[in-house]
Amino acid sequence: MARPERPPRLDRRLLAWVLATLLAVWVALLASAYQTAVHEAQEISDGQLVAAARLLLTAPAQGASLTVQAAALPLPAEPRYAPELHVVIWEDGQPRWDPQGWAARLPPTLAPGHHTLVLPLGGEMRTWRWFVAFYGARQVAVGLDTSRHAELGRDVAEHLVRPAVVLLPLVALLLGWAIHRGLAPLAALARALQHFDPQTAQGLPPAQRYRELQRVQQALQDLVERLRALWQRERRFTSDVAHELRSPLTALLWQARLARLQAGTPAGEAALQKVEREALRAGAILTQLLALARADAPGGEAAQPVELRALAHEVAQECAAALGGGRASPPVQGPPTVVQGRPTLLRLALRNLIDNALRHTPPQAPLLVRVGPRADGAVAIEVLDGGGNRTDGPADRGGLGLGLALVQRIAEHEGAQLERLQSLPPPWATGFALVWGATPPAPAPVQARRADNVAPSS
Repeated sequence: MARPERPPRLDRRLLAWVLATLLAVWVALLASAYQTAVHEAQEISDGQLVAAARLLLTAPAQGASLTVQAAALPLPAEPRYAPELHVVIWEDGQPRWDPQGWAARLPPTLAPGHHTLVLPLGGEMRTWRWFVAFYGARQVAVGLDTSRHAELGRDVAEHLVRPAVVLLPLVALLLGWAIHRGLAPLAALARALQHFDPQTAQGLPPAQRYRELQRVQQALQDLVERLRALWQRERRFTSDVAHELRSPLTALLWQARLARLQAGTPAGEAALQKVEREALRAGAILTQLLALARADAPGGEAAQPVELRALAHEVAQECAAALGGGRASPPVQGPPTVVQGRPTLLRLALRNLIDNALRHTPPQAPLLVRVGPRADGAVAIEVLDGGGNRTDGPADRGGLGLGLALVQRIAEHEGAQLERLQSLPPPWATGFALVWGATPPAPAPVQARRADNVAPSS
């Protein structure tokens, strides 16, 4: 069995980046040191050439031409950084001092000043730095090989890199220790989170000292609050579903017993009809829950533009036809209004609102579905009814009925809000609205009437 791959460690990643940055800085420092050393060596060499030329210009003439070879001079060992100067002296245009034979290789006309020339020496072309000066009938040219400059630059760079190479392992150890100590608060926070219970909010890490960890802790607290609110809504919704399913299932049980005990009698026939109605009611509840689960599942129906007025008109006709009894379809008012949403969920929400209004108001009670923008720029679809003999009974449950619970849940998924309309003008007694783009109202929970607890039948 293959062992699971271990995730990378943050401290090692930080150490690698810090060391890579440090190496990059050292490389840049070495390059800069090399270039600076070469430049300074050239400046020093130019000064040496000027000083040597000045000395030779002022030296007195000593008779005949000198032909002593520099290699034959009894000098001590040459220091490492002592450059070998090559000198040519002319008197009245004739070479007077030229031990290396440079007079024949130099250009015949050289202006006073510094010159960089490529000239042969021992069959090899090299780059030379020469200084030419005049004083009366005397002309002096002093030169040296510029390869000395590069050697000096390399020596300076080597002297810098050697201690860096020796210290690099020690620096890596110190940086690793420092990063480990610096990440200790993060490790402590991770250990504290291992004992954290999000459902009870017990074991939440204490207040953090550092700003970055304070942000993490605040984000965790916000996440916990959202999760707890979500779990509360889920529990409330589950309780509503259980309540709504318990009522038809209990009725099915008692009516089935009654039909069995009074088979063949009018009471038994009525019990069988009641069993059928309660079975349809339970089936309608399960159908709506299944539709909600399918639409809310990953990879479910995608959001798309939905024209609310046409959808409301279609749902109103379906609800009136399903109710039967010649009940007229509620009128739909308002301009064509488009929102972004999932048609299946919006249809299910409107079906619950309109069907509840149709089922629990008398036939003569006025009904209206109103669609369109509001004065504050929000878009709403409202379902209004005249109330009639509808009775309110939420106090004994303290929660939403399944019809409004479904609508509330759908509104949350679709970026809308479910509002219970207040202070309605006559003839309207009750109204609910789905609102898009509105400012969240004051926290007054939507209370469902007992009649709204009945889910519409399919």
